Amino acid sequence: MTQTPLRTVISDVPEDQCLVYSGITWQQFKLIQAGFGDSTGIRLFYHNNTIEILMPGRAHEFYKTIIGMLIEMFCVEMGIEFEPTGSMRQEREGEVSVEPDESYCFGTSKPTPDLVIEVVFTSGSPKKLQRYQALGIPEVWFWQDGIFTLYRLRDRNYESIARSEIPELATLDIALLTRCVLMAQTSRLEAANTFRAAIESSQTSPSQS
Repeated sequence: MTQTPLRTVISDVPEDQCLVYSGITWQQFKLIQAGFGDSTGIRLFYHNNTIEILMPGRAHEFYKTIIGMLIEMFCVEMGIEFEPTGSMRQEREGEVSVEPDESYCFGTSKPTPDLVIEVVFTSGSPKKLQRYQALGIPEVWFWQDGIFTLYRLRDRNYESIARSEIPELATLDIALLTRCVLMAQTSRLEAANTFRAAIESSQTSPSQS
């Protein structure tokens, strides 16, 4: 016996397609997940009996790659050890499964990443947060409409924060990161050079005071 999907959503961005089906059991989700096993570039999410099938378009992949590039540049320039875990699947059996755009461990490798990042072209950030809350992800960043929104998990709930509370990223200027991500729309080289120059300046400025 099969269930008829209750809802299907296509994102507002033509190149980015997002299909949402409700009334899906965990067992059904695992069958669907297995069916997509050989498909590349498709990300699956499951929570509260709802499956989201994301087929990211060019803009989505552009932003997630640029954000990842700049974060990794920050770590290299600051001498921070990090492990990029990309879209590594995170699951809690029978409850939730996610494949974020980017994810990272800092300092040492961990079963659960310290940070996950999602590029959002559709609404629904609160529901996306619920997925990560169920997994206990310490920090979640969303990039939407040219703005970063950061959340920190405290007492099993996420609170909005102005800058990262991950110790290794405490000095990362989110305003600078935002500016350089936007700058990369026209020149990746200029964005990278501006970002690097600002990091180098921040490292030398304390000694000049």
